[in-house]
Amino acid sequence: MTSTAAAALSLLPTSSSRRRVAAASAFASASVSLRPSLRRLGFACATDDRLLTAHVADRIQAVAGKSGRGTRGVVSMAKKSVGDLTAADLKGKKVFVRADLNVPLDEDRNITDDTRIRAAVPTIKHLISNGAKVILSSHLGRPKGVTPKFSLAPIVPRLSELLGIKVEKADDCIGPEVEKLVDELPEGGVLLLENVRFYKEEEKNDPEFAKKLAALADLYVNDAFGTAHRAHASTEGVTKFLKPSVSGFLLQKELDYLVGAVSSPKRPFAAIVGGSKVSSKIGVIESLLEKCDVLLLGGGMIFTFYKAQGFSVGSSLVEDDKLELAKTLIAQAKAKGVSLLLPTDVVVADKFAPDAASKVVPASGIPDGWMGLDIGPDSVKTFSDALDTTKTIIWNGPMGVFEFDKFAVGTEAIAKKLAELSGKGATTIIGGGDSVAAVEKVGVADAMSHISTGGGASLELLEGKELPGVVALEEAVAVAA
Repeated sequence: MTSTAAAALSLLPTSSSRRRVAAASAFASASVSLRPSLRRLGFACATDDRLLTAHVADRIQAVAGKSGRGTRGVVSMAKKSVGDLTAADLKGKKVFVRADLNVPLDEDRNITDDTRIRAAVPTIKHLISNGAKVILSSHLGRPKGVTPKFSLAPIVPRLSELLGIKVEKADDCIGPEVEKLVDELPEGGVLLLENVRFYKEEEKNDPEFAKKLAALADLYVNDAFGTAHRAHASTEGVTKFLKPSVSGFLLQKELDYLVGAVSSPKRPFAAIVGGSKVSSKIGVIESLLEKCDVLLLGGGMIFTFYKAQGFSVGSSLVEDDKLELAKTLIAQAKAKGVSLLLPTDVVVADKFAPDAASKVVPASGIPDGWMGLDIGPDSVKTFSDALDTTKTIIWNGPMGVFEFDKFAVGTEAIAKKLAELSGKGATTIIGGGDSVAAVEKVGVADAMSHISTGGGASLELLEGKELPGVVALEEAVAVAA
């Protein structure tokens, strides 16, 4: 973006001026019955969608969405994928698949949201359709040793239903009984191992434990993006004993979009960062300042920026030890020609409650005893106008306390704006966490180009950090574009 364009977007005083051809049909077939939830995850599932496939090392590809949703630029991270494996590579082979089946359960252990189970289905269906024997591994919750309430047993009925086959369940994840079940597994069969975190060795990435897990299989597929930022035995350790070790469809797609968004975006490129604290988003903000043209800030973190500029913030959330950092970030944006936009007005409340008295005030005029809980109407318009010309937008973090309807207006407006821009051809990426909840709440999740399934992993990837579970996978063979 030229400096002139940057200046034109700097409206506030605080501103400065991508599957493989071999796997496509299997993927689409696996997706047909899963359209609603998979589309929420960003998969192209409608019958009139086309997944334009190519080798992972081809750096830029496009996904042509449903009519009105435009063309989306996708960039691939050079890791070998399950889609690169042939039928000969898979038939009769025992494949250890690390999935993320960490779904929420109610008090009666009924699944309340099966999104993560659905997300694992395309990779599993591809494997079983090619005659592989699937050994499925996952964690659930944070158990301290063997904890019955964290058993993966409740997953079996729903997974069986989605796959259209009877999924077998092991009572352990290693040992003679598990080995016997694996030996009895037919081609195209699926065995779900018990919660891998029942063993403390999992999170410690104990080599001997990883070796026991690996001994069950011939090759490895990691499709658990949500845990890819952790070097655990089932995500990183097993790769030392199983070759090949490749990514699943879900993991690869996450990399395609999240890496692509920051390495080769269509410009202008805008980033929207919200959330309560600057401290939790420092790395993301600093990384995005190196790459984006427009940076919009919202949520509780804005009050630290306000105070750093001498504004009165009332009883709003402020990190006093981050005031100098806020000043530095503003200076960095100016030096790099990035339009850093802060809200010009805010919705303040007399208490942190859904029924609090509220009013709209200028950003520089927050009264004593009042706290900011959302961005104001002028800011919504300014942010929307700034986003109008952008071609790639990544959003991580709400604009306000969107859990309270009264203070969800700003967040909901941004969600609707991104849906509108996606319909016009922009690439819109929701980077996990509360932003995902926000677009689901507003009902515009289907419109987004991609919605990430991993909160912490998304943040670390956007920060430019390497994810152990990804680094451990085999590199793709370079092919000339």
